[in-house]
Amino acid sequence: MSITYLAAIREAQAKALADDPRVFIYGQDVATFGGAFKATKGLSEAFPGRVMDAPISEDAMVGMAIGAAIEGMRPIVEMQFADFSSIAFNQIVNQAATLYWRTGTPCPITVRLPSGGTAGSGPFHSQSMEALYAHYPGLVVLTPATVEDAYSMLLEAIALPDPVIFCEHKLLYYHLKAESLPVENLPIGEARVVRSGQHATIVTYSAMVHESLKAAGMMAEDGYHIEVVDLRSVKPIDTDTVLASVARTGRLLAVGEAFPWGGVTSEVIARVAAEGFDLLDCPPRRLNARDTPIPYHPNLWKAHRPTADTIYSALTNLVRL
Repeated sequence: MSITYLAAIREAQAKALADDPRVFIYGQDVATFGGAFKATKGLSEAFPGRVMDAPISEDAMVGMAIGAAIEGMRPIVEMQFADFSSIAFNQIVNQAATLYWRTGTPCPITVRLPSGGTAGSGPFHSQSMEALYAHYPGLVVLTPATVEDAYSMLLEAIALPDPVIFCEHKLLYYHLKAESLPVENLPIGEARVVRSGQHATIVTYSAMVHESLKAAGMMAEDGYHIEVVDLRSVKPIDTDTVLASVARTGRLLAVGEAFPWGGVTSEVIARVAAEGFDLLDCPPRRLNARDTPIPYHPNLWKAHRPTADTIYSALTNLVRL
């Protein structure tokens, strides 16, 4: 029996609740309704009093979670959409991220952000905000691309003494499946080479891992072997694995679904240029969503974000340099 990416997130929360009485879930409609995407379905019945509905105030939700963490609890906060977390921005970056450095008190909260676009979601329900939070010291920012990582990395996030921004991609909720939950996995902060190659490296994360793998398959038909690196977490970021891959291929394409300015792809290229310039056979390239608000129409949305076809086109140009 297969398990979906969304079910893996639900199972991780169930295990955390069962294993640790300090864990509780707080968010809008997470109790009886089971959350906007049903990531907490059935958990309020299984763990009475520990899956609680919140008022429609993201600021208040995270503020309460920080207070609970100070008192020794381990809250999981569900945002209905990543975009709405901007309402809690002050609490996350000025309170949670700095608490340990100001007071020596850990702040073990996990903020789940249903991230990225789906057809018809538009500009208010489709954003990828990982780079925004990665900018701030004190926050751990995770971007699982597989069912296995969605499960194991969420459990790791809940166990960490630090505040974690857990960017789960909505498009993967039902589209991605695995045969079973993992028994073990790579630790947070370690990237994974998901496809080996010799002609170019793609560094990417989240849903773009799967678009990149499709593009690499298309390139294979042309005789080019493309290496694909899944960052898994963007804060911390595994520069060593990225550099080792570029050393094997000599070419780099960084791919992300987020807006291009000041993003994860920019950080990857900056690090490779600074620490591995001599490894490059040509200038590195990046591919992001367009620098506009995210459109509603499904066809416009497909043209807005990177796809296997646009990644393939960028790779075709890169290997000819």
